[in-house]
Amino acid sequence: MLNRGNMKAALRAFSPHIVNVHYATGYGLLARGVTKFPLVLNVWGSDVYTFPDKSVLHRWLLKGNLAHADQVVSTSHAMAARVSQWLPYAAPAAVVPFGVDVDHFTPHGASKNEGGPLVIGTVKSLAPVYGIDRLMQAFAHLVQMEVGADVRLRIVGEGPQRKELLRLADKLGIADRLDMVGAVPHAKVPDELRKFNVYAALSRSESFGVAVIEASACGLPVVVSDAGGLPEVVRNGETGFVVPSGDPETAASKFHTLLTDPALRVKLGASGREFVLGNYEWSDCVDRMLEVLHETADTVRSRP
Repeated sequence: MLNRGNMKAALRAFSPHIVNVHYATGYGLLARGVTKFPLVLNVWGSDVYTFPDKSVLHRWLLKGNLAHADQVVSTSHAMAARVSQWLPYAAPAAVVPFGVDVDHFTPHGASKNEGGPLVIGTVKSLAPVYGIDRLMQAFAHLVQMEVGADVRLRIVGEGPQRKELLRLADKLGIADRLDMVGAVPHAKVPDELRKFNVYAALSRSESFGVAVIEASACGLPVVVSDAGGLPEVVRNGETGFVVPSGDPETAASKFHTLLTDPALRVKLGASGREFVLGNYEWSDCVDRMLEVLHETADTVRSRP
């Protein structure tokens, strides 16, 4: 709020055709000072999922911020539906997914050794919302099944649950099969993905699922929960499997299916990359966002 005067001065000096603000709470509130220029507001996730549940005041602020925008943009249909809960009479949010650099995220250069361990992996922050504990539980069920090879769980990421998750691994008896890699630069994520045989995302909540489409772009079959926008980035049975959230046993069963059928892994992984190429290629998503910006600017300026 203290920056609103500075923002107004900058906008007067620059006089843009349109203003695009990301995140509906902090910057969304700041953007309520934008009155002269068309405004597009991109929602990200926690701003529309968790922020309004904190109190009536938080809900009121969010509704006001969303209502002030000329156009709201969501990365998924699931999150667009969440926006509609707060603004049921407004025009629907435009859906523009995150894109993937398919020249960077590729199956090429895979470092998995033939005959080595089969690896289930994820690239996620170690926070409760991303269900790493559920992934560990599913993996613990898996190791009780007959796979016919050594299996390992590889977790790439850092976060507040690290110590808690290490204790859980000991409790579940999987510590000797667990590789906690820590955080890596985003540029190195494809190298990590190529060490996996299956990618897993068993989140409790997820606004979109960009990590899943990065994995699919690398030719990996995926197993995801049915939380939020995750089912939108997987063709169930074609590029991977969607399992009920909070059901580690079913997730373990799908892991077993994939790990014991190399041909199926290849088939689903190849279909996953084709799915990304057809729907989430970076430049196509950028073009779609530019369309939304141009359409909004033209619509606002055509008003009497």
